[in-house]
Amino acid sequence: MNILVIQNRMGIGDMVIFLPFIQAVSDKYNSPVTLLVKESTKVETYGKNLKYIKKIIYLKRDSKNDLHSGLSGFFSLKNEIKKNSFDKAFIFNSSLRYRLICKIAGIKSIYQYPLFKKKEQHIIKAAQKLLKKINLKVESNPQIEIDKNSIQIANQKFNILNTKINILLGIGGSGPTKRIPADKFKKFISLVIKDHECTFYLATGKNEEEQVILRDILSSYKDFCVALDNYSISEILPIIKSCKISICNDSSFSHLSAALNVPTIVLMSDTPLLYGSYSSNMYPIVPDGIENVSHNSRGKEKINPEKIYKKFKSIIN
Repeated sequence: MNILVIQNRMGIGDMVIFLPFIQAVSDKYNSPVTLLVKESTKVETYGKNLKYIKKIIYLKRDSKNDLHSGLSGFFSLKNEIKKNSFDKAFIFNSSLRYRLICKIAGIKSIYQYPLFKKKEQHIIKAAQKLLKKINLKVESNPQIEIDKNSIQIANQKFNILNTKINILLGIGGSGPTKRIPADKFKKFISLVIKDHECTFYLATGKNEEEQVILRDILSSYKDFCVALDNYSISEILPIIKSCKISICNDSSFSHLSAALNVPTIVLMSDTPLLYGSYSSNMYPIVPDGIENVSHNSRGKEKINPEKIYKKFKSIIN
C-alpha cells in the first residue's frame, strides 16, 4: 500500500501534534507513509527515527521557493505526486486545491476534512473526525524517538550529570507575545537553586528579542546555565531527553520536549490552552487573572514564577 499524507500547517508544534494520526494511518494499512509537508516543520530532524514515515516531499509555496505556487505549481505538484503512484491520500486540511491535485494525479481513495471549513477548525478534533471514517479512534499523545548513542554523545559533550537536576528552559517563541520576560525565568531559577543542584539548558533562536532574553538570564546566572542557541534541533533533542523536566514558552521546544516523554511545564501567555495541554506530558501554566487563555490574551507579564516553581516541585517529587 502506497499512502500519501498531506499536512500543510507550517510549525514544528503543528507537525508534532499530527504525528499520532499519521502513525495510526500507517498502522492501519501496515505500511509506512509519504508526507507532503512544509520545510518549516523540520520533520526530518525529529522524525528520522519514526519507522512509519517512509519519505518526505516538501511543499514549496513560500517566499523562498514558490515551485508549487499558482497554476504552474499546481501541475508541478501534481506531476510529483503522480510519479509516486499513491493508492490513498489523507489530506489534513480543507483545501480544494489538494483534493484536485490528488484526484488528477490518479489517487483512487482520498480522505479529507470537509471542504472550505478552515475557519475555527479544531486542530485535534478535525483530525480525529477524519480518521473515524476508517474506523480509527486516535488520542493525541505524540511520541518521538532519538538514537540512544546520540544521548550518550550529548551527555559527554555537555558534561550532563545525573547527580544534578537538568532542566530545559525553552525561552524562545514564535512571536513576541509568546516570549515570557527574562525576569520571570530569573525568579524561577533563583527559587530552584536555593534547594536543588541544577543545570539549566537555555533553548532559543537567533531572533534579537530572544537573544536579549538569553543575555539577560546569563548576566545573572551564567554559572548555572548552558546556552543552546548555536546548536541545531538535532543536537538539542538528546539534551532535552537527558533533562528531568522542561519549562517552556508555547514554542517548538515545548512540543518536542513533551513528545520525548519529558514532563513539560508550558507557559501559556497568548495561545489557546489546547496547545499546552494536549499531551499527558504537558502541565500548562496560565497568566494570573486569566482563566481562558487564547489568542490576544497578552498575558506574558502575568505569568507567575512562584506558580511555575510550585508545579516544578510537584512534578520532581
